[in-house]
Amino acid sequence: MTLRLGALGPLRVAAVQAASVAGDVEANVAAAVHWVEVAAERGARVVVLPELFLTGYDPAIWKADGCEVTVDDERLLPLTRAAAATRAAVLVGAAVRAGVDAAVDSSGVGTERTLSTLCCSPDGAVELAYSKQHLWQEEQSAFAPGDAGGSVEIDGWHLGLGICYDGCFPEHARAAADAGALAYLCPSAYVVGSEHRRDLYYAARALDNGVYVVLAGLTGRCGELAFSGGTAVFDPQGRRVAEVTQGEGVAVANLDPAAIGEARAINPYADDRPASLGGRLVTRLPHRVVRT
Repeated sequence: MTLRLGALGPLRVAAVQAASVAGDVEANVAAAVHWVEVAAERGARVVVLPELFLTGYDPAIWKADGCEVTVDDERLLPLTRAAAATRAAVLVGAAVRAGVDAAVDSSGVGTERTLSTLCCSPDGAVELAYSKQHLWQEEQSAFAPGDAGGSVEIDGWHLGLGICYDGCFPEHARAAADAGALAYLCPSAYVVGSEHRRDLYYAARALDNGVYVVLAGLTGRCGELAFSGGTAVFDPQGRRVAEVTQGEGVAVANLDPAAIGEARAINPYADDRPASLGGRLVTRLPHRVVRT
């Protein structure tokens, strides 16, 4: 993997841990504005909010009219203004509809409704930055999977994007790193009881690829579900360098290009990985004879 880190300065990133109200886009936008302002006071250039934050992670409301947004949705104006006022890039999760009349496939899934991350840029524009490719169980009945990876580039930094379950698949973060990403941003919504898996996945993705991982987790109740947070920033060796331990809050950290170079020198996985593992040699051993 070719390193081009010398010209980069540190990038200050904030991961938000907050509760979301199921189906109340306006209330969730107002909450997002608050957290952007809190993060900006701490110097954040990039602010990451949890998965489906604007919509609410509640399967009961995902197909309801008005719960999804479009990139030109007027309800997003307070958030785009906050991004412009703070000069921060804001990444926020939502159910997104590409058009007014989304197509529906034979299974009843709205083929234009995606579980996505929107990017509100420092100039006040809104773009659909990435749509989740690995959909979890109930998500598959409400959303169409994304058909491409996604990244955001800011201040020379290439930031790869994932959403929750994407980060459970090592090849997803690897694809971002192979494309040049120096960090992997993963807004998430983990229910209470899944903390052991959550904490393993994202530290491993950082170590696997020599990148920072930024996990922004939903907390509290949303509809009938309770969420466990887990918001943290992991350095390129898989160590937590910032976290929110409980309740709502913001984890802020400087992403340091020198730390990426050091991690990749210690663990040169990309350089040492063979292009192919070839076939498989099977050594067949004799069956055990059981005497009675």
